[in-house]
Amino acid sequence: MAVLVDITKCIGCEGCTVACKRYNQLNFKAKPRNVKDGRVELDDNRWTVIQEFQGKDKDKLRFVKKQCLHCLEPACASACFSKAIQKDKKTGAVVYYPDLCVGCRYCLVACPYSIPKYQWEEQFPQVSKCQMCSERQTNGDAPVCVAACTTGALTSGTREELLKKAHEIIDSDPRYVKHIYGEHEVGGAEWLYISDVPFEELGFKTVSDTPVTDYTKSYLSKVPGFAAAWALFLTGLAVYNHRVEKNRKANDEDEQGKEE
Repeated sequence: MAVLVDITKCIGCEGCTVACKRYNQLNFKAKPRNVKDGRVELDDNRWTVIQEFQGKDKDKLRFVKKQCLHCLEPACASACFSKAIQKDKKTGAVVYYPDLCVGCRYCLVACPYSIPKYQWEEQFPQVSKCQMCSERQTNGDAPVCVAACTTGALTSGTREELLKKAHEIIDSDPRYVKHIYGEHEVGGAEWLYISDVPFEELGFKTVSDTPVTDYTKSYLSKVPGFAAAWALFLTGLAVYNHRVEKNRKANDEDEQGKEE
């Protein structure tokens, strides 16, 4: 499953954010912990937010829904050695399993979009992020934010279907930017965006099309060779030290024999 976001249709009603909080039992009364340039950002108690932007064309006020993009090759899952974050192959959701988390926070560093948040103020902190309502999707239902959207700004379906629909829209309507955000960024994502305002004017990060995991794979592929070389070096060092110690003892015995 994937979701297509048509930014031109969002009216900033916050229905999706309310639905998200209700479904995931997040605190409605908690004050925003992360505000930047006057906009509320994602935090451990806000898995999705609506941000207001005024493009360079002052007549275009746009509302943008932000949440985890659920990458096809998630860097957060690649960085998590305890398997607390995993890509659900059936639903496409990148899911966090708190029972497996050891609190290393490598996922926070690895994510190119800075999505995962840490519960710094909790006694027993966990990582917090959008789960893309994986349980609902398993039962054949759309994520709650999609179900709550009344303007058609959010559409769920297979990624192939939504990409086809998105290309048809931007190719047939000259208002739209000829770019689907999430189609190729860091290898692609399950959340796709189309807009009539350039994405860089709407707070979207400019990232490489290369999956972050490609860099880690190229590094990790060298680890076995490095480990073998290091083991050989340590073995050689041990043999050398053993011989030195053996020769020292032999010399000591010779000296002792001469004294006697």
